Amino acid sequence: MNVQAPSPLRSRNPDVLTCIANLSNDEVFTPPEFANRMLDTLAAGWAAGNDGADIWANSKVRFLDPCTKSGVFLREIATRLIKGLAAEIPDLQTRVDHILTRQVFGIGITRMTSLLARRSLYCSKHASGEHSVATGFASDDGNVWFERTEHSWDKGRCSFCGAGDAIFDRDEGLESHAYAFTHTDDIGIRMSEIFGGDMQFDVIIGNPPYQITGGGGGTNDSPIYQQFVQQAMRLEPKFLSMVIPSRWMAGGRGLGEFRAEFLADDRIRTLVDYENAKDAFPTVGIGGGICYFLWERDNPGHCQSIYHKNNATIGPNPRVLGEFDVFVRDKRAVDILRKVVVLGEPAFEELVSGDTPFGLATNFTNYARDKSPKAGQVRLYANVGTTRVKGAMARNAIEKNAQLIDVWKLFLPVAGSGRERERSGVDLVLGPSLIGEPGSVCTQTYLVAAPFDAEVECKSVESYLRTRFARFLISLRKPAQHVFRGMYRWLPIQSWDRTWTDAALYEKYGITADEIAFIESMIRPTNGGDE
Repeated sequence: MNVQAPSPLRSRNPDVLTCIANLSNDEVFTPPEFANRMLDTLAAGWAAGNDGADIWANSKVRFLDPCTKSGVFLREIATRLIKGLAAEIPDLQTRVDHILTRQVFGIGITRMTSLLARRSLYCSKHASGEHSVATGFASDDGNVWFERTEHSWDKGRCSFCGAGDAIFDRDEGLESHAYAFTHTDDIGIRMSEIFGGDMQFDVIIGNPPYQITGGGGGTNDSPIYQQFVQQAMRLEPKFLSMVIPSRWMAGGRGLGEFRAEFLADDRIRTLVDYENAKDAFPTVGIGGGICYFLWERDNPGHCQSIYHKNNATIGPNPRVLGEFDVFVRDKRAVDILRKVVVLGEPAFEELVSGDTPFGLATNFTNYARDKSPKAGQVRLYANVGTTRVKGAMARNAIEKNAQLIDVWKLFLPVAGSGRERERSGVDLVLGPSLIGEPGSVCTQTYLVAAPFDAEVECKSVESYLRTRFARFLISLRKPAQHVFRGMYRWLPIQSWDRTWTDAALYEKYGITADEIAFIESMIRPTNGGDE
């Protein structure tokens, strides 16, 4: 039969899916080149677990993209299957119909993306239309499903994704952003409702939405990609691969349970991590980087970790993901960290306060700027924009951590740095601290490290935090710009009777010349004009 070849077979110059603009920073279109990297990883994993078999030559493997946007995964899977099944199904039209009706399935995240995905896969927004390359569909949707899904409101928030009804309780003319794949109590039953019959997928692959506004209450964004990963695992495919932001490795709002589950799962067999997200998605900035993983249901073991940093590739290295409570991205850093934690020294975290140490928000203004405290007042350290200021305020207004007012302490800036690492591969990590004399407090701009017996101890701690070694250990738990209490967990407490230097710390912890070079390639010095 002489038929028009489907879009995967036709020359594309340029490929339209490399040119399309992203919907937003949380619903990011996957570049075809990156989708193919993930498919290559999948094919290698399949071959390793199936005596070298070619997944693209298997007419029984069933694929699902549960969060399709441009349709790039579906299109590229179809491309590979059309080539791989040529010997088994010689007739092109028969082969195309088999692949598109029995092997490749998708769920659109919005009505618009479902139309775009059908266009990519079927060469028509109507799978059963006259321009479709498939002839086996009775409905226009084909195997790319979309129907508007509603949130399940409970006391003003969605019980599935946490979205607020003030933002997403919308009329029919606007997208609800209630994703069908995650808004269900039984994902297996839901798949049967959507596609009919007992739908067991061999491979689930995709790039889920990353966050939703108001997911944590109010108007703040909260991650939702972990919900897609967890739902996909509940379907128990043979293989699962998704691209997600890397912030889960050490932080992220509400991601603690997901991180613990993910790191403990020995079915994560490949993890490919990009410190700079632009190495994967050139047109999108995603703080903390991006990664994709390959999960293999029937083949547990160590994870092969591959880390892309500053145009270099580290790995693959076999890793036990759950060695620590957060994931250290660079294997070279793991080797250094082990030398520190094995000594079992108390953590600097024990000296550091939580957020908003004295109950004063960043925008607190009830103080006399540039005034010295009088009787009944305390010195206040604050920021106005990026300018550090000080003034005087009423002592009796402090209702939180009052025991820290009259001790020597250090004020540690919450806003560290992070963009430097994405741009140049090196990071300052911390801004300069301030010594807080007895009778002083601070706003939410700072955390407090205390108590110390004298100013000389504070100066010793300051010298410690200026070392590259100390800031390196903090950076391993720091997924983005801000530095909170838990990020000091791997930083040991020292004796505060000297001025600390990197040389002294390198000697104490047995850091080799190669490891020193690695640390100093990552962490900027703070002396002189570099501070």
